[in-house]
Amino acid sequence: MAITAWQSQGIESPWMHQVDAAQAAVSGLHVAIATGTASGKSLAYTMPIVAAVMNDEGSALSDPCALYLAPTKALANDQARAWRDLALPGIREAVVDGDSNADERAWARRHANVVLTNPDMLHYSLLPGHERWSRLLRNLRYIVVDEAHAYRGVFGAHVSLVLRRLRRLAEHHRSSPVVIAASATSGAPERSVARLIGAPVTAITEDSSPTPERTVVLWQSPTDDGGSSATRDAAALTSAAVRQGCQVLTFLRSRRAVEYVASLVREQHAEDASTPPGSNAIAAYRGGFLAEERRALEDGLRSGSIRALATTNALELGIDIAGMDVVVTAGWPGTRSSLWQQFGRAGRGTSAALAAFVAREDPLDTYLVQHPEALTAQPFEETIFDPSNPNVLAPHLLAAAHELPIANDEHVFPENSGEVLDELGARGLLRLRPTGWYWTSRERPHDMTDLRGAGDTVRIVEEDTGRLLGTVDSASAHRHVHPGAVYVHQGVSHTVQSLDVDDAVAIARTEDVEYTTFARDISDIRIISTAQEWPSFEVTMHIGEVAVTSQTVAYEVRALDGTLVAVHDLDLPERTLHTQAVWWTLADRAVAESGIADLPGAVHAAEHAAIGLLPLFASCDRWDIGG
Repeated sequence: MAITAWQSQGIESPWMHQVDAAQAAVSGLHVAIATGTASGKSLAYTMPIVAAVMNDEGSALSDPCALYLAPTKALANDQARAWRDLALPGIREAVVDGDSNADERAWARRHANVVLTNPDMLHYSLLPGHERWSRLLRNLRYIVVDEAHAYRGVFGAHVSLVLRRLRRLAEHHRSSPVVIAASATSGAPERSVARLIGAPVTAITEDSSPTPERTVVLWQSPTDDGGSSATRDAAALTSAAVRQGCQVLTFLRSRRAVEYVASLVREQHAEDASTPPGSNAIAAYRGGFLAEERRALEDGLRSGSIRALATTNALELGIDIAGMDVVVTAGWPGTRSSLWQQFGRAGRGTSAALAAFVAREDPLDTYLVQHPEALTAQPFEETIFDPSNPNVLAPHLLAAAHELPIANDEHVFPENSGEVLDELGARGLLRLRPTGWYWTSRERPHDMTDLRGAGDTVRIVEEDTGRLLGTVDSASAHRHVHPGAVYVHQGVSHTVQSLDVDDAVAIARTEDVEYTTFARDISDIRIISTAQEWPSFEVTMHIGEVAVTSQTVAYEVRALDGTLVAVHDLDLPERTLHTQAVWWTLADRAVAESGIADLPGAVHAAEHAAIGLLPLFASCDRWDIGG
């Protein structure tokens, strides 16, 4: 029956890498599937799940279960749709995320054998409530970690520890699930995934699927054209492709740029009588949209009713969007992995496609256009994260102790866990008893950790109607929805009338304005402690803990052509982030002998050189270096 269902979707037989991955998983090995985009990784992890469910003759209380973990809600919902389309008897899928209501979650706990969720929901709800999810955990055969390369940096460290807590609780409930991780653009997948889940894995890297023809264009704006920019050029390329009857996905670095490009393309097609019928369906897609709005946009892409979609990296991950003819990426997205993940949205299936990289006025982007081998001849970056970081590990140990006392002989957590547990005990947060470490408070330790570092959500409400327009994370609210800010939603302008920080709500008025706004920030970095030093001649490199204090102090009003119209002061509170940093110091003698007249200017120039070049070598954002 499963074979018939797959054949009805055009799948006559699996490719060899799909068979290898499924066989490894069925034999009990943790698996990392690292083959190209559109290589059928979803079938590779679906086959063992289907086999386990359909070959089981037990009751609904004991049938095999699978937990699917996606970095975004959109991807989890896309995979749920794929399960529904498969329509196999015995498969009962359910999405459990922040958009699920109480009845839907209760149904999933009682009946679902394929639960699709995200790391946030796992951390805040499923793991602390593991006794309520005992049916799922007791019967858990497979854990699918999709788009595993997305779990890097601090977020990756958090997710690694969430997965280790999940495996620990599954063992407590007498199951031993196999982890199947999938990623199209992961360097050193065996090592990366093993670090992610805390156990050895078998990597499947030989891709036996056909590769669609994809033309890659590297585009740099003419330097003598004052009206050109990467954003405007991306809009022009998008427009031209739509006029040719193509369906286009355009990736941009910010929400503001997404709305701007969507508006530009709409305007161009409203004035263009030669545009083919139906090609004027232009939209924006970004974080902060409501769930029903996201679903409608995703459905519009699949059906073809939306011809061009400007998006942040929210659509970078593997949502099954067939028929993308063109992908435009404006500006270096940070890693080769991200770039090729975006390019992989074009040409899914067997159709040929085009992918264009539009360079910004930036040293790194210019270098990449002039040296295309840096994009095509280099391996993908290894996914870097450190689950042993005490700042990340400590709150997860507290959460784990709340879920289940931590025994001293447990090996699921990093090697330095014993030291961190001792420190937490000395601080009175944990108590050591004969059966292990116990959480000592009535409060939930899970609320002490923000996996994505974004903070709470601020709601954006329309003044006249009370309608919820969207959301923004609290870390970005001061910049994007401060009083006086212009907030654009699908081409409609609003001005923010007020921002209530305590109630986490911004009130916006629909208003057609001929200007835009830009926040002005100031920041200060205070060194708290130095962990390591590396002296080299007159320069010493340091790594340690710092406190970064930032404040939005004013905003600029600019005409649509960029002309500065006014600057208005703001009275918003400071925000402080404790994190790790790298810095360097020069010996006083070296500074005195350098002969540099303008030392601050020289340091500023060095900062910009680092901003331009380091993101090619280190998995970091340019704003992690300076700004």
